[in-house]
Amino acid sequence: MRIGELATAAGVSVRSLRYYEEQRLLTSTRSPSGQRHYRDTDIDRVGFIQRLYAAGLSSRTIKELLPCVDAPSEATSDAAMERMEQERERLSAHIEELIRTRDALDVLMATNRAHRKTLRRAPAGPPSEGQPSRAAA
Repeated sequence: MRIGELATAAGVSVRSLRYYEEQRLLTSTRSPSGQRHYRDTDIDRVGFIQRLYAAGLSSRTIKELLPCVDAPSEATSDAAMERMEQERERLSAHIEELIRTRDALDVLMATNRAHRKTLRRAPAGPPSEGQPSRAAA
């Protein structure tokens, strides 16, 4: 199938497929006129690549994992497991940082809420000397 057909079948853009080829995540054969041709199994491969991207993996990481998919062996499985463990550690550290950021935001929001309550309770008495009245403001 040609690139447009694969894009439609896999639900991705032609540009994405070209990028996957550039990153060596996907391969095609070329016709004498230079058109890309793909196998039917590439529909599943593109879906798999899309899921890995959605999980937050980089193209470099995906490229490191694909040998385990393409040619499963003890060596490729071990390499893939090591890479997945590294990626999991990276994601865990990122999640911890996101939690710290969320907690800091929670503190700021609580401070803001408390401040807003004091503003609502502030008496609307006469302005102090040198201060314009609220009507003039």
